[in-house]
Amino acid sequence: MNHTDWAGTIGAGGVFLFLMVAVWQVAATWRARMLAAREDRYKRLAARYAELLEDNVELHRRTLEELTVARASITSMEKMMRSVD
Repeated sequence: MNHTDWAGTIGAGGVFLFLMVAVWQVAATWRARMLAAREDRYKRLAARYAELLEDNVELHRRTLEELTVARASITSMEKMMRSVD
């Protein structure tokens, strides 16, 4: 092999190495974007869960309030019925 053959071999190796690094970087960038998108979806899901949890707590509070009123009404009716007997 002469000098130009070595230069061509080294040049081809350099181009091949450059392409490998470029593909590796594109893949790493794509993976990072996918992970960031997944994290964003998880954050939105967590925010939605917190919102639903707050709604559920409010619904539970109102239900307990209505149950307390109903219980007081039933107790009042029982007292009235006992006094009628």
